[in-house]
Amino acid sequence: MKKKITRIAITGATGRMGQVLVKEIQKNKNTILTAALVKKNHLLIGQDIGDSIGIGTIGVSINNTINIEKNKFDVLIDFTQPNSTLHFLEKCCKFKKNIIIGTTGFSNEEIKTIHSYSKKIALMISSNFSLGINLLCQLIQKTTKVLGNSSDIDIIEFHHRNKIDIPSGTALTIGETISKVMNWELNKHSLYYKKGITKKIRETKKIGFSSIRSGNIIGKHTVLFSNSSEEIKITHSAFNRKSFAKGAIEAAIWIHEKNQGLFNMKDMIKDKF
Repeated sequence: MKKKITRIAITGATGRMGQVLVKEIQKNKNTILTAALVKKNHLLIGQDIGDSIGIGTIGVSINNTINIEKNKFDVLIDFTQPNSTLHFLEKCCKFKKNIIIGTTGFSNEEIKTIHSYSKKIALMISSNFSLGINLLCQLIQKTTKVLGNSSDIDIIEFHHRNKIDIPSGTALTIGETISKVMNWELNKHSLYYKKGITKKIRETKKIGFSSIRSGNIIGKHTVLFSNSSEEIKITHSAFNRKSFAKGAIEAAIWIHEKNQGLFNMKDMIKDKF
């Protein structure tokens, strides 16, 4: 049976992630781009998104609002800022459209708001849509079960100089993964390094977080399990944004016909693989 085409709208269409999403949607035989959204007063509003990013005319004009009659879509993919995400989430709920959220840096109250929408539409939220980073989390679960009680655990993350949230959403997701295995509360078992005289002995039952913001680093996450006799280092490096875009698109295809509910990448991976 022929697979149903998923019509996708994206926000931040002219941004770095948005441009990659447009290109990957065009390449995917199971998807079609039907809306390219940007901020109000954007200079390129009205232009064809394909022309504006150098891939040729594709028949989709850049717009700053969701018009359900003009921009017919099944799933919205959003990698923007928390306030923009909540705005588009409200619109998706109004029009009964599903949404993929890759935005990070939400407050606890904003997360609660996002969860409340899952009673009306289907949404997936993830700090990282790379299949590789989600497989890394599975490796970390196993390693934590074996070495968590006997090791110091550190998460070191590297990102480009313009990333505004520290630690990264992915680093916190990894921390949550470890905390669940150890039956810890992440906030109480986190250690953030800063300038000053440290204690003579590092506190036990803590996850150390270190963040680097430099240059144009796409994303690199390393988890260390270190004890007196050995060290295990698990690293994932993203060489470009294609892995995030491809994962988000696969998530959009997967969530297309869901009616409601809150999902993550683990749900999709478990279902598909």
